[in-house]
Amino acid sequence: MFLDPYHTRMASRVSITAQQASDFAKRIAGDFNPIHDPDARRFCVPGDLLFALVLTRFGLSRHMDFRFRSMVGGDVPLHFEAPDDTHIEISDDEGKRYLEVARRGECTHEAGVIEAFTKRYVAFSGKNFPHVLKPLMEAEGVMFNPRRPLVVYDSMGFSLERLDLDQPALELVDSALEVNGKRGDVRLQFCITDAGEVVGSGTKKLVVSGLCDYDPAAMDEVVTEFYRLKAAYEGGA
Repeated sequence: MFLDPYHTRMASRVSITAQQASDFAKRIAGDFNPIHDPDARRFCVPGDLLFALVLTRFGLSRHMDFRFRSMVGGDVPLHFEAPDDTHIEISDDEGKRYLEVARRGECTHEAGVIEAFTKRYVAFSGKNFPHVLKPLMEAEGVMFNPRRPLVVYDSMGFSLERLDLDQPALELVDSALEVNGKRGDVRLQFCITDAGEVVGSGTKKLVVSGLCDYDPAAMDEVVTEFYRLKAAYEGGA
């Protein structure tokens, strides 16, 4: 399974090391958000890795909504549970809930379909910065703190017309940033296609914290560092 290098099974639980999470973010999602670096002070497991593990374990349903409740640290034993046919939960030994999933409609457990859809979504989702966020922040005249950039996953959801996907792909349809003081809510809308035919749609919400006035020079430095890290990782991979 393509997710085997990025998590460890321990009886009824799943654990993800900081290095496994970081490798997934960079290698699969192309996501170089510093909070996924193993030595980051506020390190967290990528939400897209939790998303991928849910689909692999419980299948792909035609309608799914994911709400991220808390950030997962490294080496936290996680319980993946489905209390009924319409809900999935990820929590730790103390009962702290990290992810809640609502699902309905037809479900497939076809490994090839799930892997293809997961890889396409994660690759699409990992392009938040600088591809989408930079122009949105520039247009609103705000940016995250360049010394402590914090962009976190809030929620996402999608609906599919069918599940017999052969060549799934995702395309950004619209994006918007709503600023409320030091916080910004980013909403992305996307369509899902299969061999060029539109077969579904979805939305994703991110939260940007610690907003300040937009500084072109500071933003250029952040973008330059992003591509430096990307090139260094790909060169050493």
